[in-house]
Amino acid sequence: MRNNGAVDSDLSRSVTVLGSTGSIGTQALDVIDRNPGRFGVTALAAGGGRVDLLIEQAVRTGAKTVAVADAAAVPALKEALPGVTVLGGPEGVAEVAAVESDVVLNGITGALGLTSTLAALEAGRTLALANKESLIIGGPLVKRLAKPGQLLPVDSEHSALQQSLWAAAPPGSGYDPEVVRRLVVTASGGPFRGRTRSELADVTPEMAMAHPTWSMGPVITINSATLVNKGLEVIEAHLLFDIGFDRIEVVVHPQSIIHSMVEFVDGSTIAQASPPDMRLPIALALGHPGRVAGAAPAVDWTRAHTWTFEPLDDEAFPAVALARHVGAEGGTAPAVYNAANEVCVEAFQQGRLSFLGIVDTVAKVVERHVTTPATSVDEVLAADAWARSTAKGMF
Repeated sequence: MRNNGAVDSDLSRSVTVLGSTGSIGTQALDVIDRNPGRFGVTALAAGGGRVDLLIEQAVRTGAKTVAVADAAAVPALKEALPGVTVLGGPEGVAEVAAVESDVVLNGITGALGLTSTLAALEAGRTLALANKESLIIGGPLVKRLAKPGQLLPVDSEHSALQQSLWAAAPPGSGYDPEVVRRLVVTASGGPFRGRTRSELADVTPEMAMAHPTWSMGPVITINSATLVNKGLEVIEAHLLFDIGFDRIEVVVHPQSIIHSMVEFVDGSTIAQASPPDMRLPIALALGHPGRVAGAAPAVDWTRAHTWTFEPLDDEAFPAVALARHVGAEGGTAPAVYNAANEVCVEAFQQGRLSFLGIVDTVAKVVERHVTTPATSVDEVLAADAWARSTAKGMF
């Protein structure tokens, strides 16, 4: 469905928020809180590390169902939330994903989000997807279930690509992939833009956490520093828009105002511009096909701006090239890339692995893996577990 830019201010829409205590979840609830006549919360789910916040969110939103991946947190939730259905364990989170609601926002971090994504799609819910791992590790499974228009991206880059494609499509039609020359995914370059590979040898976790433009959780922030996050986004763009890897390019844009662009075969390019604020793509996915007024600040056109674009240094940041390789290989290869990276990021945070060692180790794990078709959740999770075990054995 094409977004016609309308603002549906009188639309009442029920929302389930998965990962409600994380960065995406809290920003989604902020959008919902500021639009009480537009949205209401049906259910919440979280990992369990911030139980007090989850309780506060449930009370504030009036959610009727709450799930927590850490089953040990269930008693505290039941005591604090009388009259609310409380579910525990990863299966409880997946159950919440299928609860009756208009939109399910999946903001869960990591591979745990896959089962929830599949549950929401199978139940026929519109899925606002911020959990990129769902597509990365289970792309064939997700695409098999998703009906046209059912899956809406929440990543700022993919939201920008989607908006650019909508803008180029005739009213009431989908876009034609044949008129797209390439997708241009922008990257801030992270805190180490411009450094050579040798200059990255002594990077510490504290340095990697100092992202210049975005405020995000620790895993995604470090992924942005290594450019693994951009590699994952290239795979995700391929799966979302059915564009070949040879037509997806990464360009470094330090200001993070142009969130991505689509270049068409006639030489024209359509870009989406806005200050770096995740509430905009969140609101767009929640409110589709309309827009939510005042979701985030706009570019201040009364001031002078300078926006720059630079080619990606693949030698210093090989994660994107590696992602292209595993994405083209398909099957379980992307799951291995993602799982090995999660283990390596944790080791880096704990001081057991160097910054450069993150992607170097992921590459070694990928090289050892024998790719098989991703035909079931069990097969994907088995590849995920193998990659984690193999990566841990390398440091």
